[in-house]
Amino acid sequence: MQHYGLIGYPLGHSFSKMFFSQKFSNEKIDAVYEAYPLETIQEFEKLIRTVTLNGLNVTIPYKEQVIPFLNEINTEAAQIGAVNTIKFIRQNGVFHLVGYNTDAIGFENSIKPLFQKHHTKALILGTGGASKAIRYVLEKNGIETQFVSRSKSDLNLCYQDLNEALLTEYTVVVNASPVGTFPNEDACPAIPYQFLTERHLLFDVVYNPSETMFLKNGRAQGAIGINGALMLEKQALAAWEIWNT
Repeated sequence: MQHYGLIGYPLGHSFSKMFFSQKFSNEKIDAVYEAYPLETIQEFEKLIRTVTLNGLNVTIPYKEQVIPFLNEINTEAAQIGAVNTIKFIRQNGVFHLVGYNTDAIGFENSIKPLFQKHHTKALILGTGGASKAIRYVLEKNGIETQFVSRSKSDLNLCYQDLNEALLTEYTVVVNASPVGTFPNEDACPAIPYQFLTERHLLFDVVYNPSETMFLKNGRAQGAIGINGALMLEKQALAAWEIWNT
């Protein structure tokens, strides 16, 4: 039996566990997928010593912290600076860990069909591991990016900086933070939604609830909105392909 899983902290309801458990059942694959909540990334070494794993997904807050524990990361993951998929290669009893980023694949395949000519600049809300994959994909597709966070720095704006002029210029807005995730579904990123229009494209990496307050507020202004469910499904399928090639 093959063993796969997800590391992160905390881990509540897991899309990945549900997705892969259903896939294994439907396709009669002799495998299990477990959630491994690690309070610190230092627990990673104990996990890989005690569980015979074939592959792992990585979520908040370890997409960057796990990199020093890997033997290798592929070119795209290195350019992004974050890993969400780990392949375990065993040779003569020794394993070699290779890191990949399938967030980028999932995000690109989800949002690219919605791009229009006026989508030339994007605001990325949040600066975690997912935001790096999102920036990589947007810039790869010729869209200029700007990070937004709670605190201003040389690399990002803060939410208080957002105004009508900026939102007129930046017509793609991506929530790359967990704000609005169940059970805190009444929360939403603090952007001035009144300045959104039908020219705006909103993407929320959150998938539970299916319509977050971020998307609901944007759609009320005529904006196009999409949640993170398709991105998650596509990145999971990409991870499965990596583990099995």
